[in-house]
Amino acid sequence: MSPNTSKKALDGGWGWVVIVACFMAQFLAYGSPQSVGVLYPEWLHTFQEGKGMTAWVGSLVSGVGLIASPVCSACVDNFGARPVTIFSGVMVAGGLMLSAFAPNVQFLIFSYGIVVGLGCGLVYAATLTITCQYFDKRRGLALGIVTTGTSVGGFLYATAQNELIVLFGLEGCLLIIGALALNLMACAGFMRPLNMPGYYLKQKAALERTKEQPFTKPPADDLKTTPGTGEKKLAVKDHLITIDAKDIPTPDNKRGFMAGLAIVKIIKKKRQAYSKYMHSTADFLHDRNFMALCIAIFLFSLGAFPPVLFMEDVAQSEGLIDEVKIIPLVSIVAITTGVGKLTLGMLADMRWINSVFLYAFTLLGTGTALLLIPISKSYVGLQVLSAVVGFFSGNWSLTSYITTKIVGLDKLTQAHGILMFFGGFGIMLGPPVVGWFFDWTQSYDLAFYFSGGSVLLGGVTLFLCALPCWDKKKADIDRPDIQYTSNCDKVASVA
Repeated sequence: MSPNTSKKALDGGWGWVVIVACFMAQFLAYGSPQSVGVLYPEWLHTFQEGKGMTAWVGSLVSGVGLIASPVCSACVDNFGARPVTIFSGVMVAGGLMLSAFAPNVQFLIFSYGIVVGLGCGLVYAATLTITCQYFDKRRGLALGIVTTGTSVGGFLYATAQNELIVLFGLEGCLLIIGALALNLMACAGFMRPLNMPGYYLKQKAALERTKEQPFTKPPADDLKTTPGTGEKKLAVKDHLITIDAKDIPTPDNKRGFMAGLAIVKIIKKKRQAYSKYMHSTADFLHDRNFMALCIAIFLFSLGAFPPVLFMEDVAQSEGLIDEVKIIPLVSIVAITTGVGKLTLGMLADMRWINSVFLYAFTLLGTGTALLLIPISKSYVGLQVLSAVVGFFSGNWSLTSYITTKIVGLDKLTQAHGILMFFGGFGIMLGPPVVGWFFDWTQSYDLAFYFSGGSVLLGGVTLFLCALPCWDKKKADIDRPDIQYTSNCDKVASVA
């Protein structure tokens, strides 16, 4: 959302309808990707590929959307949540249906991993943006409800996909859930924007200029992003999608040398805007706490995401297939993740709890549970550990809260995009690495020791970097040493 909004957040009213629509959008988009662990054994049996190669499908569908989150956010800023959600519905549904006809894993990596993954990334950016537009004081609660849609979707889709595979086969299952994903376009209809996106503002200004003053140069304030902003300075990201009207060639200077100069000027201004954006992005990486958070999210994503994909296969490889219950392990992870999002979000609002240390604690708990998975030899034990991993994985609801605390609200969008890039990169690497460990050792033990150790390392790193003693040392270094020899010296130094 642009910082200059044309209307105030409502904190209710139609906003609750938007919350329901966004919840259903995330439910429909992320239901299958969050329960991809149910499809994973079927793909292994169908295509007879290695676990490492097949794991790329599940890792890409979750990682691509996060890595492309800066681009997805720019699309929402420029075109609005409603058109982006409609387009994402076509991508998600098309990718799922196309996956039903996949002849090999390589095609599945493209159709399910990349196409569905990008569609999910667009849904995520659109739903969070429109939610922030409608809520201010209750924004935390609203975001918690919306993001819970992914967990509820993973819980229900895991059981549903199991039943659909039994009834209609793998191809029929993918076709049915692809048809359900088309309802994303219906959800988009309720996402009524509070302010016009940048693309429509530019188009409206250009149309008014050509109708009212076809042969005169328009004033420079025709393309203000919102009414009533005055001379307020634009944010860095706003320069990436905004062109001053004075730089656009008008009908009286479209020909000849002047038109060429105008185009060169536009290109130069855009290059400067991108240069400023890259410099501001690099400034985040110089902050100790923010860099520690990036490392922690990368290591957490690297180690904590594989259980979502491999838990069912772990149970089968341990000979526990006869003990599999109606509710799969993937469903347990999904529903406890939703509980964790709400619980951890409420804990972060308490004044006496440090949200950074709370996030580090969730990493330590997740790492410990992952280290215990190879030791557990019963299905009940796997169910308990899956619940623990799922609950602490609800710490995704804390990322925006912690990011705001570190960099401030004005820089939240840009900084959050960087964090999601690190998280998506970890999610992409985690499952293939675990699969390669299994292909190498024919056991999941070493793989989960690696995953648990990675998450523990991330938690310890974030905890140590967040200790207040670092800030105290910096304050001592920055404070100048002033020695006063007399009262006159004191008066002079104060002056």
